[in-house]
Amino acid sequence: MKATHVWHLQLNVKDIPIMSGSRKRPVWIILLVNFVILFLIVAYVYSPTTSAACFIFSSKDCTLTFHKQPPALKVPARELTDGETISQVVISEILRTPPVESNNPKIAFLFLTPGTLPFEALWAKFFQGHEGRFSVYVHASREKPVHTTRYFKGRDIHSESVVWGQISMVDAERRLLAQALLDPDNQQFVLLSESCIPLQNFDYVYNYLMLTNVSFIDCFVDLGPHGSGRYSEHMMPEVEKKDFRKGSQWFALKRQHAIITMADSLYYTKFKYYCKPNMEGRNCYADEHYLPTFFNMIDPGGIANRSVTYVDWSERRWHPKSFKPVDITLEFLKNLTSIDDFIHFTSDSKRVLTGPCTWNGIKRPCYLFARKFYPETLEKLTLLFSNYTTLSV
Repeated sequence: MKATHVWHLQLNVKDIPIMSGSRKRPVWIILLVNFVILFLIVAYVYSPTTSAACFIFSSKDCTLTFHKQPPALKVPARELTDGETISQVVISEILRTPPVESNNPKIAFLFLTPGTLPFEALWAKFFQGHEGRFSVYVHASREKPVHTTRYFKGRDIHSESVVWGQISMVDAERRLLAQALLDPDNQQFVLLSESCIPLQNFDYVYNYLMLTNVSFIDCFVDLGPHGSGRYSEHMMPEVEKKDFRKGSQWFALKRQHAIITMADSLYYTKFKYYCKPNMEGRNCYADEHYLPTFFNMIDPGGIANRSVTYVDWSERRWHPKSFKPVDITLEFLKNLTSIDDFIHFTSDSKRVLTGPCTWNGIKRPCYLFARKFYPETLEKLTLLFSNYTTLSV
């Protein structure tokens, strides 16, 4: 009905009398008035929903117009299982729901550790002066930690035993996320180990994570025996081999993705039962494959395909290189903070993947944190902290 009235309300210049004498108005003013009136009427009827004009002209709710909407889910090439259908509906709705705004957005630092944190004093130095902008959660899988600083005291969550390479590692990650999601102000979720250290100052880390709209999940294709070679056809039909990915478990998730991780049961179950050590002659580790594969499948454009935690795999062993006190120099630490290209060492010795680290389309340093450092490096790291954490976004 509104559209019909629009055309009846159009004004005709010939029908408007022009006053004589000093009150006479030029025709161009009348034409301008007509145009403005017509524009306002049309704008109201055909309410814009893709720009700031929505708030000026529309009586409709414009809340959703300022959030990038994910593309519609692809039409599947095969009939989906019931579990896949349910999962796609839930994930799609979460991706399309605007995040809840917080007046005090915080970063949740999730420490996955066997016991006491050897670098607690260094992290306290990192946190100092930024109270109210972060939360700390500690999952200790073997023994109750002894904390020495106020930032960590009382921050232990209910923990369960964690076995390296088992699904219990993923369970611990989800347990930490669940606890952190209880605080609506937590908007970013960073997973760290007991051997991790900060590479940048707090303000830099805060702005790096808060001012971008992707999650930093390491994700790449490894065609070697410790990549695609770990795939089991028992994951079919939900997880196909072409979708199988690998990556470091040390993530930085935005809240939306943290919630999706909690909501998933279908894909998690596939990795729980069919990605584990000594299965069918394969050693598959769920913490290296579950999240990279999952997010590559459900929101590939929403992840950076790299981690913000530095780790050195150049020795191509089962565990990354560990750093001793002799390695800790200001030059070494500054080199880590300035790396702006990522590198993925695949299990195919002839294939190494590299690329630029971009942040909102701009090439920037890759790493906010680093591992693995021996506890004996604490003294040197604390002494040099203010000298190597000097960058700003």
